[in-house]
Amino acid sequence: MTSQAAELGRGSAEGRDGAGLEEDVFLIARILDGQRLTAEQRAHALKAQLSEYSALGDLTTQSSSHHMASIASNHSERVRAALDEARSITDAFGRRVRTGGLDLAGDLRHYWADRAQRAVLYADTIRERGDIFLVHEAAGCPPVLIYDYDVIMDGVDQPRPTNYVLLKIRPPAGMQTFDWKRPYIIIDPRAGQGAGIGGSQMDSQVGVALRDGHPVYFVSFRREPEPGQTLADVTRTEAAFVRYVQSLHPKSAKPVVIGNCQGGWATLLLGASNPDITGPLVLNGAPVETWSGEIGRNIIRYNAGLLGGQILPMFWSDIGNGVFDGAWLVLNFELMNPGRNYFRKYYDYFNEVDTGRGRFLEFEKWWGGFFLMNEEEIVWIVRDLFIGNRLARNEARLEHGRNLDVKQIRSPVIVFTSLGDTITPPKQALNWIVDTYADETEIRIRGQRIIYMVHEKVGHLGIFVSSSIAKREHTEVASTMKTIEALAPGLYEMKIEDIIGEGENQQFSVSFAERKMSDLPGANEGRRDEVPFAAVARISELQADFYDIALRPVVQSGVTQATAELARTLHPLRLQRSLLSSRNPLLQPIELLADMVGDNRTAAGDDNLFVRTEHWLANAFEQSVDIARDLRNAWCETLFFSIYATPYMRWFGRRYEFGRTRKSKEELFALPEVQSALSHIGSGGYVEAVIRMLILLADSRGNVRRDRLERSTHLLNKTEPFSHLAPVERARVIHEQSLTAQFAREEALERLPDLLHTEEEREQAMEAVQFVLGPLSDASPNVAATFHAFRRVLGLKPALVDVAAGTPEEGKPAGEKPEGEAAPA
Repeated sequence: MTSQAAELGRGSAEGRDGAGLEEDVFLIARILDGQRLTAEQRAHALKAQLSEYSALGDLTTQSSSHHMASIASNHSERVRAALDEARSITDAFGRRVRTGGLDLAGDLRHYWADRAQRAVLYADTIRERGDIFLVHEAAGCPPVLIYDYDVIMDGVDQPRPTNYVLLKIRPPAGMQTFDWKRPYIIIDPRAGQGAGIGGSQMDSQVGVALRDGHPVYFVSFRREPEPGQTLADVTRTEAAFVRYVQSLHPKSAKPVVIGNCQGGWATLLLGASNPDITGPLVLNGAPVETWSGEIGRNIIRYNAGLLGGQILPMFWSDIGNGVFDGAWLVLNFELMNPGRNYFRKYYDYFNEVDTGRGRFLEFEKWWGGFFLMNEEEIVWIVRDLFIGNRLARNEARLEHGRNLDVKQIRSPVIVFTSLGDTITPPKQALNWIVDTYADETEIRIRGQRIIYMVHEKVGHLGIFVSSSIAKREHTEVASTMKTIEALAPGLYEMKIEDIIGEGENQQFSVSFAERKMSDLPGANEGRRDEVPFAAVARISELQADFYDIALRPVVQSGVTQATAELARTLHPLRLQRSLLSSRNPLLQPIELLADMVGDNRTAAGDDNLFVRTEHWLANAFEQSVDIARDLRNAWCETLFFSIYATPYMRWFGRRYEFGRTRKSKEELFALPEVQSALSHIGSGGYVEAVIRMLILLADSRGNVRRDRLERSTHLLNKTEPFSHLAPVERARVIHEQSLTAQFAREEALERLPDLLHTEEEREQAMEAVQFVLGPLSDASPNVAATFHAFRRVLGLKPALVDVAAGTPEEGKPAGEKPEGEAAPA
């Protein structure tokens, strides 16, 4: 086209000024070229857009097929098991009939006697549950801790008053805590129920820390929030608690802060806004990256798009006269699994009525302790966290002008999640790492240590309630806490393996494997299912504005404090407990009947054919409810993607579909801390040399065993000259040497002689390194090669004899000095 225009111009140029005509021709040619390129670019962009829309549209098909396959697989297995049990029961009945039926009549008599007695005992337990609920509410729903405690600080005394209180746990008889040991602070979730679930059993997070001699503090809260209380005020109060605990233990390392469920993201807020006051942060089942999940499993994340976003907490807060009733959150959790929460839980107790009364009532006391929030608190949680997903994207603000950046956290972060957790799946617990850091290299540059641990099957509550989890996962996390800081900065997976012994004598082998972002659970599955949530976030904001302008004045005009209290009293979850209590005159004879039954109890065995038939019917009923639940979930997810995974909704939510700005590798390399470390690559002495060699060895290994971490901890805490380093200086050296090993590995190796000047000093440094490494015969080929490279560069003879497993030089006795930072292993 350009050549044709040029020829046309030349053909008509006779009699005109040649130079001017040539300029016109070239101008026309450039315009035509520009139009052609623009058309090509537009076609390419349109093709890419259509491809993306097609991929989004596939989400609906993927969701439907996944649900149908899951329903068919899960329920077909249960149906086969039910049919096998039905045949077994039928055959057993046939055999009894053929032998005369006398045994069958006896079974029936024992069955009815047992079930009548169980019904009385069960009804009495439900009556007592109602009584406990009324007493618990009247007392303000105190924490359900099994341990005694003292209130040592009250949030109501803070400049910005809150309903939070700091408790100090009293160690039970036979246990002793030490002020020089690192204190533990546990933050329980404020998600409808009250505090204390993390210490409701002896085998719990509290018990694990106490048994190891650590002082334990518990962050609890009263039922009623203080007037005007916000999450910014709560975070300030928690920071004041941490500072106070540290002042009580001036000789210990900074406190470990453990956050359960929603207490986990609260712990992140605390660490991001106060990076200088905490030790390691432990997040157990904490939802942070709330758009993430797995198609076909994590249905709760679609609620905002189908039921309404911010408008719901705003409406219910108005009904509560400015206060949101946490019972609505609990009801939402229960409706996720109605078969379990409304039938199986009660039927299981009916079968364990002779032995399970105490356990059932203890859990129901916590589950039925419904707490309240101010509107500002619940709206922030819904808007900024669950719908807006702003925390991981560096857009969350506790208050105006106060952005929260989790990159500011300087303490190690330990994340515990489970594949069996359908409320906070692994992606929700871990994907914030991917969205916060450019890659694992930036984690190292920032001097951060992030350790994650994935359980295979435990459910959400089991993460911080299960005694088996406390005995294994929480115990091993606590036992390795003092050595986790020995890791070089980076991303690690903590693995618990090799069970040795039984019962209380069980021991586990713990290792830390260095990971990349691509190794995180579900990293290779893509995240296109998160795209529709951008439109949900925008719709939620529009709904909130509409409600605030058009509907709120009408709702608020009909609400008083009296109607708000009445609405809370009549909530279904409260009503089912208060009506089934001793206040109900119909239930008053039950207690007397239960005493009579207890004196004449006769139980039918599980081999009773009528008991077996009842169990079969109960399982069939539960499965029918589960099928209805699964079909509901399939419909909800398919409907969500049918609405929001469309081209229009993609366009509608385009301004909300963003991630935080992350630096490129070139920009990371240019950061001041990297350039400063590289400029000092030949500076330092014995301390810098030993730490550098340990980091280089760790890079060669790719994973670290706990025994090496423990030797590394001993090296830096018990031996000279490391033990006299201040914690801040020690952390600075570890960070700086990690950067030199990351960005200039070969030069870092070759410059070791600049740090160690005499042969005696070099031999001493190599002995310290081999003390941490252990026998060379146990080292991998890469590690052994790196170790021999150290000796070669330093001009030392090859090592022929292993260093004995002991201290590299005289040090103070173990346990005499408080814990602190450790050397990289």
